[in-house]
Amino acid sequence: MPSTIPLRLLRADDAGPLAELLSDNRAFLAPWEPLRDDDFSTAEGQRDAIARALDAHAAGAGVPLVILDAEGGIAGRLDINGITRGALQSASLSYWVAADRNGRGLATGAVAEAKQIAFAELGLHRLQAETLLHNTASQRVLKKNGFTPYGVAPQYLKIAGEWQDHVLYQVLNEEHEEHEEHEEHEE
Repeated sequence: MPSTIPLRLLRADDAGPLAELLSDNRAFLAPWEPLRDDDFSTAEGQRDAIARALDAHAAGAGVPLVILDAEGGIAGRLDINGITRGALQSASLSYWVAADRNGRGLATGAVAEAKQIAFAELGLHRLQAETLLHNTASQRVLKKNGFTPYGVAPQYLKIAGEWQDHVLYQVLNEEHEEHEEHEEHEE
């Protein structure tokens, strides 16, 4: 697993490259995603999606990121979604990597970086992710990053046009929170 995978905040000028990547990977991503209209994988569709994601980011509800490959090109997306503050201090993680860049540790490294963002920068207590029952590749990525399964949600998301069961995973911010607690006791 690479030590760090470059992630950067999604930008408006990513619409064209993301549209091309999504168009090229439409069949590859279809079994793992909701049904999308044809406009989604166009530059205009991506401009709209990016604007919504950046609005959520400005409101503190999410962190939309792109995963970069070794050459600095966009290899996929990673989102920290549904940030909830208050007593919960939690968010949900979603990600994908283009078919031609699968198996190179990009998703594993990107999830590791996202954990750092969620815990060290955002101060969240919990990060969760969900996978289809048969998505063993994504389950390996999560397990390598310390996520543990804690249940199965029947008919959790409508993926590929059907309500499908998902395995629920979580990782807690115990390491960072223990460090903060130790610092508080020293004062």
